[in-house]
Amino acid sequence: MTEVQENNNSTVEGQTTPANPGDAANKKKETIIRRNRPGSKAEQWGNWPELSFENMNSTCAVQQYIQLLIKRNPEDIKTIVNCPEGQDANVWQYEHLRLICLELNPLLVMLSVECHPNVCDTMKATDDAEFFCAAHPKAQPCSAIDYSIHTVDGSISLLNCHSFFPTRVSIQPSSLKHFSNIARRLYRIFAHAWFHHREVFVEFEHQTHLYARFLYFSTKAFNLISPKVVIIPSEACDINFD
Repeated sequence: MTEVQENNNSTVEGQTTPANPGDAANKKKETIIRRNRPGSKAEQWGNWPELSFENMNSTCAVQQYIQLLIKRNPEDIKTIVNCPEGQDANVWQYEHLRLICLELNPLLVMLSVECHPNVCDTMKATDDAEFFCAAHPKAQPCSAIDYSIHTVDGSISLLNCHSFFPTRVSIQPSSLKHFSNIARRLYRIFAHAWFHHREVFVEFEHQTHLYARFLYFSTKAFNLISPKVVIIPSEACDINFD
């Protein structure tokens, strides 16, 4: 996504020049283009001046602001998750769930290397329960990797469904029930990874801190899932947000 910000100077791809050097008031105009150019290196990715939340004028402003907070410090869980004053809390939850679904995709890629259907033929965390996949006309058993992919795809489809979420600037009350359902199913992906693919979980969490953010978001900030269903031990989080 290309984001354009206008200030008092005119700039082209980061180079600032006066818009009208002969202007008597010496007024300048600046346009900052937030775009990753082809061939950008990893250290250059998204390397542009920050824009304050108040100056983000688009329907994607909440998503952009959360992404900015994550980029600034992914370990600052409370700052990322806690809803800013004056912000619609339901929209804040919605955008967090959208991002969590998107950010889970790299974990699924990492799991696919060893979480084969002939190895993890059903979706389990511990051996106490087997989870059926709701992505079918009738819930049925799925291999763990298929369950995980179906769950993420289904959650994204639901969050993008115009019938339930016709706009990203407000959430209709009847759609709020879907937040808990999505969070509960996403938690099972983390749980399966922890109990059956520990090294993958630890590597991914060390890189992203996504589970720590999801846990704080869903159990403490917004109570989308009950702490009673949290079976992953606290040692899985390398961040203490209590």
